[in-house]
Amino acid sequence: MDSLSAHDFSCPVCCEIFKDPVLLSCSHSFCKECLQQFWRIKETQECPVCRRRSSRDDPPCNRVLKNLCESLLKERKEKGSSESEELCSLHSEKLKLFCLEDKQPVCLVCFTSQQHDNHKVRPITDHTEHQIKQQFEKLHQFLRDEEEATITALREEEEQKKQMMEEKLEKINTHISALSHTIKDMEEMMKDSDVSGSTGSFWSFDSCAALLVQPALQSLEEDAGHRPEQ
Repeated sequence: MDSLSAHDFSCPVCCEIFKDPVLLSCSHSFCKECLQQFWRIKETQECPVCRRRSSRDDPPCNRVLKNLCESLLKERKEKGSSESEELCSLHSEKLKLFCLEDKQPVCLVCFTSQQHDNHKVRPITDHTEHQIKQQFEKLHQFLRDEEEATITALREEEEQKKQMMEEKLEKINTHISALSHTIKDMEEMMKDSDVSGSTGSFWSFDSCAALLVQPALQSLEEDAGHRPEQ
């Protein structure tokens, strides 16, 4: 469990148990301070593992991983402080066995007593490791699910921003195209006015300007008319 935990719960930058882990859209997690320090040194917001650029200055906290790391550290601390206290309350012997019938740890004296006669037992280390592995697998699966959901949300956010930018560019191109057509029409009208030589057909600056911006204003008004009411 310790070697497995050290591998899965270690930051790729500092190689220590995660502290305030954050999650990038590429699915890699790092200590918040480790990632910020890496970005400051590299002067670019890229993943230290896969080098993919991050679109966010402040990546979201990986709360599930943070909780698991805190639980792991707490478990290690409690294990270290309780190893000397795991003694049988009846015989003051170390609890080296686990009774599968009574679902409790027992010492060797308990095992040979009538109370646990013919009971199946296993070394308590094997039982504890089995329980921890089961719990860890459940937590690890939950972590994978939460991580996948967070990554999906980040990618959807990036896609929405990209789509909004494309829509804005499309509107700008539409307005530019409309202005280009207006300019051409205005040039043709001014040529006709010069050919006719009639002062009554002379185009004033205000008239030209109004004709120039009219399609753009009309397009903007149409956009405003299609917006949902707040």
